[in-house]
Amino acid sequence: MARYMNLRGMGVALVTPFKQDKSIDYPALARLLEYIIQNKADYLVVLGTTAETPTLSEAEKTELKRFIAERVRRRVPMVLGVGGNNTMALVDYLKNTDLSDYEAILSVVPYYNKPSQEGIYQHYKAIAQASPLPVILYNVPGRTGVNMTAETTLRLARNFDNIIGIKEASGNITQMDDIIKNKPEDFMVISGDDGITFPLITLGAVGVISVIGNAFPKEFSRMVRLALEGDFERALHIHHRFTELFSLLFVDGNPAGVKCLLNAKGLIENELRLPLVPTKITTYQKIREVLSKL
Repeated sequence: MARYMNLRGMGVALVTPFKQDKSIDYPALARLLEYIIQNKADYLVVLGTTAETPTLSEAEKTELKRFIAERVRRRVPMVLGVGGNNTMALVDYLKNTDLSDYEAILSVVPYYNKPSQEGIYQHYKAIAQASPLPVILYNVPGRTGVNMTAETTLRLARNFDNIIGIKEASGNITQMDDIIKNKPEDFMVISGDDGITFPLITLGAVGVISVIGNAFPKEFSRMVRLALEGDFERALHIHHRFTELFSLLFVDGNPAGVKCLLNAKGLIENELRLPLVPTKITTYQKIREVLSKL
Protein backbone atom coordinates (compact mmCIF):
# COMPACT_ATOMS: atom_id res chain seq x y z
CA MET A 1 0.00 0.00 0.00
CA ALA A 2 1.52 3.31 -1.10
CA ARG A 3 1.77 6.06 1.47
CA TYR A 4 0.46 9.59 1.07
CA MET A 5 3.21 11.57 -0.66
CA ASN A 6 2.11 15.14 -1.40
CA LEU A 7 3.80 16.78 1.59
CA ARG A 8 7.12 17.46 -0.09
CA GLY A 9 8.64 20.94 0.11
CA MET A 10 8.08 23.61 2.74
CA GLY A 11 5.26 23.36 5.22
CA VAL A 12 4.70 26.35 7.51
CA ALA A 13 4.09 25.83 11.23
CA LEU A 14 1.50 28.58 11.54
CA VAL A 15 1.65 31.11 14.39
CA THR A 16 -1.45 32.39 16.21
CA PRO A 17 -1.53 36.22 16.09
CA PHE A 18 -2.81 37.93 19.25
CA LYS A 19 -4.04 41.45 19.93
CA GLN A 20 -2.69 43.54 22.82
CA ASP A 21 -5.52 42.21 25.03
CA LYS A 22 -4.28 38.65 24.20
CA SER A 23 -7.40 37.72 22.23
CA ILE A 24 -6.86 36.04 18.84
CA ASP A 25 -6.32 38.58 16.05
CA TYR A 26 -8.37 37.01 13.26
CA PRO A 27 -7.88 39.86 10.72
CA ALA A 28 -4.09 39.51 11.15
CA LEU A 29 -4.39 35.74 10.78
CA ALA A 30 -6.34 36.17 7.54
CA ARG A 31 -3.62 38.51 6.19
CA LEU A 32 -0.87 36.12 7.25
CA LEU A 33 -2.57 33.15 5.57
CA GLU A 34 -2.82 35.06 2.28
CA TYR A 35 0.80 36.18 2.56
CA ILE A 36 2.03 32.62 3.13
CA ILE A 37 -0.13 31.03 0.42
CA GLN A 38 0.54 33.70 -2.21
CA ASN A 39 4.28 33.33 -1.58
CA LYS A 40 4.31 29.63 -2.44
CA ALA A 41 4.30 27.64 0.77
CA ASP A 42 3.58 24.00 -0.08
CA TYR A 43 1.34 23.26 2.91
CA LEU A 44 0.31 24.51 6.36
CA VAL A 45 0.60 22.95 9.80
CA VAL A 46 -2.27 24.15 11.99
CA LEU A 47 -2.27 24.05 15.82
CA GLY A 48 1.29 22.89 16.19
CA THR A 49 3.76 24.04 18.87
CA THR A 50 4.41 27.32 17.04
CA ALA A 51 0.69 28.16 17.35
CA GLU A 52 1.07 28.34 21.17
CA THR A 53 -1.53 25.58 21.30
CA PRO A 54 -1.15 24.86 25.06
CA THR A 55 -2.45 28.37 25.78
CA LEU A 56 -5.55 28.04 23.57
CA SER A 57 -8.94 26.95 24.89
CA GLU A 58 -10.82 24.11 23.21
CA ALA A 59 -13.33 26.64 21.89
CA GLU A 60 -10.51 28.74 20.40
CA LYS A 61 -8.95 25.68 18.76
CA THR A 62 -12.29 24.76 17.20
CA GLU A 63 -12.81 28.29 15.89
CA LEU A 64 -9.24 28.51 14.57
CA LYS A 65 -9.68 25.25 12.64
CA ARG A 66 -12.94 26.54 11.12
CA PHE A 67 -11.55 30.00 10.33
CA ILE A 68 -8.33 28.71 8.73
CA ALA A 69 -10.12 26.08 6.63
CA GLU A 70 -12.61 28.71 5.44
CA ARG A 71 -9.81 31.10 4.39
CA VAL A 72 -7.50 28.50 2.84
CA ARG A 73 -10.26 26.92 0.71
CA ARG A 74 -8.08 23.88 -0.07
CA ARG A 75 -5.57 25.99 -2.02
CA VAL A 76 -2.79 24.19 -0.15
CA PRO A 77 -2.88 20.96 1.90
CA MET A 78 -3.22 21.30 5.67
CA VAL A 79 -1.82 19.15 8.48
CA LEU A 80 -3.40 19.31 11.93
CA GLY A 81 -1.43 19.07 15.14
CA VAL A 82 -2.97 16.31 17.26
CA GLY A 83 -0.56 15.50 20.06
CA GLY A 84 -0.49 14.92 23.78
CA ASN A 85 0.55 12.66 26.61
CA ASN A 86 -2.85 11.05 27.22
CA THR A 87 -3.13 8.31 24.60
CA MET A 88 -6.74 7.42 25.35
CA ALA A 89 -7.85 11.05 25.06
CA LEU A 90 -6.11 11.36 21.66
CA VAL A 91 -7.76 8.16 20.42
CA ASP A 92 -11.15 9.49 21.50
CA TYR A 93 -10.49 12.80 19.75
CA LEU A 94 -9.47 11.09 16.51
CA LYS A 95 -12.54 8.88 16.50
CA ASN A 96 -15.02 11.68 17.23
CA THR A 97 -13.71 14.78 15.41
CA ASP A 98 -14.41 15.95 11.87
CA LEU A 99 -10.97 16.10 10.23
CA SER A 100 -12.20 16.35 6.65
CA ASP A 101 -10.39 19.66 5.98
CA TYR A 102 -6.99 18.10 6.66
CA GLU A 103 -4.66 15.80 4.75
CA ALA A 104 -2.78 14.34 7.72
CA ILE A 105 -2.15 14.76 11.43
CA LEU A 106 1.14 15.63 13.11
CA SER A 107 1.51 13.97 16.51
CA VAL A 108 4.34 14.72 18.92
CA VAL A 109 6.10 12.14 21.10
CA PRO A 110 4.34 12.17 24.50
CA TYR A 111 5.90 14.79 26.75
CA TYR A 112 6.48 14.96 30.53
CA ASN A 113 5.50 11.30 31.13
CA LYS A 114 8.89 10.19 29.67
CA PRO A 115 7.68 6.84 28.29
CA SER A 116 10.02 4.02 27.31
CA GLN A 117 10.62 3.22 23.64
CA GLU A 118 8.00 0.46 23.91
CA GLY A 119 5.59 2.98 25.45
CA ILE A 120 6.21 5.38 22.53
CA TYR A 121 5.62 2.55 20.05
CA GLN A 122 2.34 1.50 21.71
CA HIS A 123 1.20 5.16 21.88
CA TYR A 124 1.66 5.61 18.13
CA LYS A 125 0.19 2.19 17.39
CA ALA A 126 -3.02 3.28 19.13
CA ILE A 127 -3.04 6.58 17.20
CA ALA A 128 -2.40 4.86 13.85
CA GLN A 129 -5.24 2.42 14.46
CA ALA A 130 -7.67 5.22 15.46
CA SER A 131 -6.77 7.92 12.95
CA PRO A 132 -8.90 8.41 9.82
CA LEU A 133 -5.97 10.40 8.36
CA PRO A 134 -2.32 9.59 7.65
CA VAL A 135 -0.03 10.19 10.64
CA ILE A 136 3.25 12.12 10.75
CA LEU A 137 5.39 11.38 13.80
CA TYR A 138 7.08 14.32 15.54
CA ASN A 139 10.30 13.78 17.48
CA VAL A 140 11.49 16.85 19.41
CA PRO A 141 13.31 15.67 22.56
CA GLY A 142 14.30 19.22 23.51
CA ARG A 143 10.63 19.86 24.28
CA THR A 144 9.31 16.42 25.23
CA GLY A 145 12.11 15.19 27.47
CA VAL A 146 12.50 11.89 25.61
CA ASN A 147 14.06 10.97 22.27
CA MET A 148 12.34 8.52 19.95
CA THR A 149 15.18 6.41 18.62
CA ALA A 150 15.74 5.56 14.98
CA GLU A 151 14.90 1.95 15.85
CA THR A 152 11.45 2.89 17.17
CA THR A 153 10.78 5.21 14.22
CA LEU A 154 11.70 2.51 11.71
CA ARG A 155 9.62 -0.08 13.56
CA LEU A 156 6.57 2.18 13.30
CA ALA A 157 7.29 3.02 9.65
CA ARG A 158 7.46 -0.65 8.73
CA ASN A 159 4.44 -1.80 10.73
CA PHE A 160 1.84 0.87 9.87
CA ASP A 161 1.18 2.02 6.31
CA ASN A 162 -0.75 5.08 7.49
CA ILE A 163 2.28 6.37 9.42
CA ILE A 164 3.66 8.25 6.44
CA GLY A 165 6.62 10.19 7.81
CA ILE A 166 8.39 11.90 10.65
CA LYS A 167 9.16 15.50 11.50
CA GLU A 168 12.63 15.02 12.99
CA ALA A 169 13.87 17.73 15.34
CA SER A 170 16.25 15.74 17.50
CA GLY A 171 19.24 17.69 16.21
CA ASN A 172 21.06 14.37 15.85
CA ILE A 173 22.20 14.15 12.23
CA THR A 174 23.47 10.59 12.72
CA GLN A 175 20.05 9.47 13.96
CA MET A 176 18.28 11.23 11.09
CA ASP A 177 20.65 9.70 8.55
CA ASP A 178 20.05 6.26 10.06
CA ILE A 179 16.29 6.70 9.53
CA ILE A 180 16.74 7.95 5.96
CA LYS A 181 19.10 5.10 5.11
CA ASN A 182 16.92 2.30 6.49
CA LYS A 183 13.34 3.54 6.08
CA PRO A 184 10.74 2.14 3.66
CA GLU A 185 11.12 3.91 0.31
CA ASP A 186 7.86 5.86 0.57
CA PHE A 187 8.30 7.00 4.21
CA MET A 188 9.03 10.73 4.45
CA VAL A 189 11.66 12.33 6.67
CA ILE A 190 10.87 16.02 7.20
CA SER A 191 13.23 18.47 8.87
CA GLY A 192 11.85 20.00 12.06
CA ASP A 193 14.63 22.57 12.26
CA ASP A 194 15.04 25.39 9.73
CA GLY A 195 18.78 25.63 10.31
CA ILE A 196 19.57 22.06 9.21
CA THR A 197 17.00 21.77 6.41
CA PHE A 198 19.54 22.16 3.63
CA PRO A 199 22.00 19.48 4.84
CA LEU A 200 19.13 17.14 5.72
CA ILE A 201 17.68 17.39 2.20
CA THR A 202 21.09 16.49 0.78
CA LEU A 203 20.87 13.29 2.85
CA GLY A 204 17.39 12.45 1.55
CA ALA A 205 14.79 14.42 3.54
CA VAL A 206 11.75 15.62 1.57
CA GLY A 207 11.50 19.12 3.03
CA VAL A 208 10.79 21.02 6.24
CA ILE A 209 8.00 22.06 8.56
CA SER A 210 9.27 25.59 8.96
CA VAL A 211 8.99 28.39 11.50
CA ILE A 212 10.84 31.00 9.44
CA GLY A 213 8.46 30.22 6.56
CA ASN A 214 5.84 32.36 8.35
CA ALA A 215 7.95 35.44 7.57
CA PHE A 216 9.92 34.36 4.47
CA PRO A 217 7.71 31.85 2.65
CA LYS A 218 8.87 32.79 -0.84
CA GLU A 219 12.61 32.76 -0.13
CA PHE A 220 12.73 29.72 2.11
CA SER A 221 10.43 27.59 -0.05
CA ARG A 222 12.68 28.45 -3.01
CA MET A 223 15.70 27.17 -1.08
CA VAL A 224 13.86 23.93 -0.31
CA ARG A 225 12.76 23.43 -3.93
CA LEU A 226 16.24 24.11 -5.30
CA ALA A 227 17.73 21.59 -2.86
CA LEU A 228 15.10 18.98 -3.76
CA GLU A 229 15.89 19.52 -7.44
CA GLY A 230 19.59 18.94 -6.76
CA ASP A 231 20.62 22.55 -7.37
CA PHE A 232 22.69 22.59 -4.21
CA GLU A 233 24.86 25.59 -5.12
CA ARG A 234 21.96 28.04 -5.38
CA ALA A 235 20.13 26.44 -2.44
CA LEU A 236 23.24 26.80 -0.28
CA HIS A 237 23.50 30.48 -1.19
CA ILE A 238 19.99 31.11 0.17
CA HIS A 239 20.67 28.92 3.23
CA HIS A 240 23.73 31.01 4.10
CA ARG A 241 21.74 34.26 3.80
CA PHE A 242 19.52 33.06 6.64
CA THR A 243 22.21 31.59 8.92
CA GLU A 244 22.32 34.49 11.40
CA LEU A 245 18.54 34.73 11.52
CA PHE A 246 18.16 31.00 12.33
CA SER A 247 19.91 31.44 15.69
CA LEU A 248 18.24 34.76 16.52
CA LEU A 249 14.75 33.33 16.02
CA PHE A 250 15.19 30.78 18.81
CA VAL A 251 17.45 32.55 21.30
CA ASP A 252 14.40 33.68 23.33
CA GLY A 253 12.24 30.66 22.47
CA ASN A 254 9.70 29.77 19.80
CA PRO A 255 7.51 31.48 18.58
CA ALA A 256 8.85 34.65 20.27
CA GLY A 257 11.51 35.09 17.58
CA VAL A 258 9.30 34.62 14.56
CA LYS A 259 6.55 36.80 16.05
CA CYS A 260 9.15 39.53 16.55
CA LEU A 261 10.18 39.10 12.91
CA LEU A 262 6.58 39.17 11.67
CA ASN A 263 5.98 42.32 13.72
CA ALA A 264 9.06 43.96 12.21
CA LYS A 265 7.62 43.16 8.78
CA GLY A 266 4.30 44.76 9.79
CA LEU A 267 2.23 41.58 9.61
CA ILE A 268 1.14 40.97 13.24
CA GLU A 269 1.36 42.43 16.74
CA ASN A 270 4.34 41.29 18.81
CA GLU A 271 2.12 39.55 21.37
CA LEU A 272 2.37 36.12 23.04
CA ARG A 273 0.42 34.45 25.83
CA LEU A 274 2.05 33.63 29.15
CA PRO A 275 4.15 31.81 30.08
CA LEU A 276 5.78 32.96 26.83
CA VAL A 277 6.93 36.57 26.51
CA PRO A 278 8.27 38.63 23.58
CA THR A 279 11.96 38.66 22.69
CA LYS A 280 14.35 40.90 24.59
CA ILE A 281 14.89 44.39 23.18
CA THR A 282 18.46 43.48 22.21
CA THR A 283 17.25 40.46 20.25
CA TYR A 284 14.53 42.55 18.58
CA GLN A 285 17.11 45.13 17.49
CA LYS A 286 19.40 42.42 16.07
CA ILE A 287 16.48 40.85 14.17
CA ARG A 288 15.60 44.23 12.66
CA GLU A 289 19.24 44.72 11.60
CA VAL A 290 19.38 41.30 9.90
CA LEU A 291 15.99 41.95 8.30
CA SER A 292 17.23 45.21 6.79
CA LYS A 293 20.19 43.34 5.25
CA LEU A 294 17.95 40.61 3.83
